[in-house]
Amino acid sequence: MDKAAGSIEVLSSLQITADTAGLDLASKEIYKNKEVLAVILKGVVREYESYGYEEIMDFIEADSITDEVEVSPGRTNTRIHGEDKEYAALNEKVSLFDTKLRAVNPELSEGKITVNLHIDVEPQKTYHPGYPIEKRGIYYLARELGAQLSLVTDTTDYSGLEKCYSIWICRDDIPAKEKFSISFIEMCNTKNYGNCQPDWKNYDLLTLVLIRLGDEVYRATEENPGHEVLKFLHAVMYPHREDFLDTVKEYIDFSQNQKLWQEVDKMSGLGMSILQEGWTKGEARGVALSAAVFKAVQDGEQDNAVIAARCECTVEKVDSIRKEFGI
Repeated sequence: MDKAAGSIEVLSSLQITADTAGLDLASKEIYKNKEVLAVILKGVVREYESYGYEEIMDFIEADSITDEVEVSPGRTNTRIHGEDKEYAALNEKVSLFDTKLRAVNPELSEGKITVNLHIDVEPQKTYHPGYPIEKRGIYYLARELGAQLSLVTDTTDYSGLEKCYSIWICRDDIPAKEKFSISFIEMCNTKNYGNCQPDWKNYDLLTLVLIRLGDEVYRATEENPGHEVLKFLHAVMYPHREDFLDTVKEYIDFSQNQKLWQEVDKMSGLGMSILQEGWTKGEARGVALSAAVFKAVQDGEQDNAVIAARCECTVEKVDSIRKEFGI
């Protein structure tokens, strides 16, 4: 399977997530990582279906990823800083997008012309918060679209409007028959009178995606459409499950990231477990040994025999670790 190259940042987010219930503020930080977003976008964004995770990561504008954008009128197209977070339109409750970003639309971008997708990702604890999720999602989409025009005048060029996605990931309170399902709600041309056929590209501007999980035990099969993204999100939204780590590693590869070695002495718990994959799997002290070898090399030692004595292991083991990671 194609995998995204894991970074220190996503490793840190995963480590935090594993210590939470999967839905608090800390755990939502995981959705600000391009590796995680790439898996989600490939699974539900039509424009990215044929692309690999690494390619999708390149499409994402990293500087655009934020949770500080209001859904209030006149504010959706601004970044919120400091005390401005408390600002809202008159008598309107402050509401923030959980994770909002821009990403290149490869279908419409050509040469020096870049056309973006505007994407909002909303992890939700309950599928029944007291109102229909569909209505809130459509409201968010309307705000995303409207925010692209800072001021509407007689000369406003509406041709510049870009497509918006609102992706809702619901965890609990899913009806039994709807568990592990995904719905796509889009604008469509339902009827025409006379000889006319509107160009789909001119109204393909809003897509609402509803992802329903709903059980600690993942039950969808590989044959089901959406299997990959459902399996991945099941692990992320239920981080206490025993298969959390194994599932994440099916999509994100940390084994080739040399920078992680420089941070290895700061890792613990889940972070260490992830680093162990592909290195010295099955050895109780594998990670600690690999870290010790790396530190010895960092200290300037190049003689494998000296390193082996220092790390209390065989020369062959040192040689193997150094060859594996090019140190």
